[in-house]
Amino acid sequence: MDNLKWWQKTLVYQIYPKSFCDSNGDGSGDLNGITEKLDYIRDLGVGAIWLTPVYVSPMVDNGYDIADYRNIAPEYGTMADMEKLIGEAKKRGIRIVMDLVFNHTSDQHSWFKESRVDHRNCKRDWYIWRDAKPNGAPPTNWRGIFGGSAWTFDEATKQYYLHTFAKEQPDLNWENPEVRKVLYEIANFWLDKGVGGFRIDAITYIKKPEEFKDLPADGPDGMSNVHVATANQPGILEFLHEFKREVSAGKDIFTVAEANGVTTEELPKWVGRNGAFDMLLEFSHMDLDMEASSLWCHPVGWKLTKLKKALSNSQQATSENGWYPAFFENHDQPRSVNKFFPNHADQKLVAKVLATVLFTLKGTPFIYEGEELGMTNIKLSSIECYDDIASKGQYEIALQEGFSKRQALEFVWYYSRDNARTPMQWTSDKHAGFTSGEPWLPVNENYGDLNAKQELQDEGSVLRYYHRLAKLRQEYDILLIGSYEELLETDEQIFAYRRVLDKNKMIILCNFSEQEKACNLTEIEDNGKLLISNYKDAPNLVLRAYEARIYLCEGRNPFEGCSQ
Repeated sequence: MDNLKWWQKTLVYQIYPKSFCDSNGDGSGDLNGITEKLDYIRDLGVGAIWLTPVYVSPMVDNGYDIADYRNIAPEYGTMADMEKLIGEAKKRGIRIVMDLVFNHTSDQHSWFKESRVDHRNCKRDWYIWRDAKPNGAPPTNWRGIFGGSAWTFDEATKQYYLHTFAKEQPDLNWENPEVRKVLYEIANFWLDKGVGGFRIDAITYIKKPEEFKDLPADGPDGMSNVHVATANQPGILEFLHEFKREVSAGKDIFTVAEANGVTTEELPKWVGRNGAFDMLLEFSHMDLDMEASSLWCHPVGWKLTKLKKALSNSQQATSENGWYPAFFENHDQPRSVNKFFPNHADQKLVAKVLATVLFTLKGTPFIYEGEELGMTNIKLSSIECYDDIASKGQYEIALQEGFSKRQALEFVWYYSRDNARTPMQWTSDKHAGFTSGEPWLPVNENYGDLNAKQELQDEGSVLRYYHRLAKLRQEYDILLIGSYEELLETDEQIFAYRRVLDKNKMIILCNFSEQEKACNLTEIEDNGKLLISNYKDAPNLVLRAYEARIYLCEGRNPFEGCSQ
């Protein structure tokens, strides 16, 4: 235990500031609103808050299009408000973790404005410019993450610039050492402000291929996902180790990178003793229902064994080297109770099932705002009601594929990033206590029954269950440093595993189905101690619909004779 660092022993709570708490009634969350809720966050057992971007931005992609890395967006407050948040959080044993968006900037950033002045400008090579094909078409057939070409033509200089995401988010040229130098200076600027670390956005895209060429089309638009063309290119780790040397090495902080496309086999190169980061947010368990094209209108089916295998592979890959950030939600994902379970499932039970797994895997649990309440997806009446740029792009792609407007909207209902961005539900008062004004995005209509105030008063609530799990994690070292062993690998209903430390074993049983499943767990029945369950009782060793249990026991393999 003494060898663990502070960020390995705590919880991380992700906040989407625009949707968390509005302190001034303008309908949008802000930094002072977060400061007001620090006691609530502390009581969850949280030791770090990850803020999605709060920098100056035109907000085309809600802050992930940065126009000034060293200043706070006026809608969120001032630098003084930021410094107050850092200070007040520190008093409560909480560190603020900033989101670094270094693959791209806003097209309103002064760097890009200079870059597009002419070909000779000193900032021209800070971005990625290419000539058109002989017929005037974009340099390649790459499709941006949000839909449409990943290239936009600039009339003034008669070249195309590359943007992995929206056209308002031009990609930086990491091959230019001046670019890397200024990005490292920005990171150190925030460390000097007292932040406790960084989440690094879309980092797998910073290294572009040596040759820019067309790829086989994966849709009727004749284009191919830019992810296939640019993610995790050879040589990227050289850049990332330079970032480590210049920013994080030798400092009491943590770094966690969003690394879509990195496989579990590659994790040792990215994290741990020889890795560039402390943790890696990889998406093998989150992308089970997506093809390589990442088109929402082409979902694929998945089974529980695939989810278990993805999680177990990540556990094994970081068992001796590196550290795992456990998560089921973030600002880019639908709500987990809807993603992993059918709509008719008891949402309180399934929220507790996911929480049980989240807190008992080896690693640091990452909680997304509202996840601890069991917040759900939202269904808005038309695409015009959505703010999310990705939702609008995917909606248009679905229409191009021949789906009806209703069908296209149903894909948005399920996958939209706005599902996670609806305002935090604090009370049953108007607008869920989020704001005294008109909220920037509609509040989910279930806020009357699903809100923090009500759940704090209900011992059977999802929120109280999170509190119990957080306390359990503090009390038992086995959950921090115990080894992980998957059990019942082929079972399509039960996710079961052990955490082992010396002679002690903790057995986690989670029924992901609505069907009962019996196991002959003699040792648990005779010697095991039930620590927690999402039901009020546990009369026998039959797991009921969406039931989760955690046992503490010792002895022989408790699954001898378990029915499959």
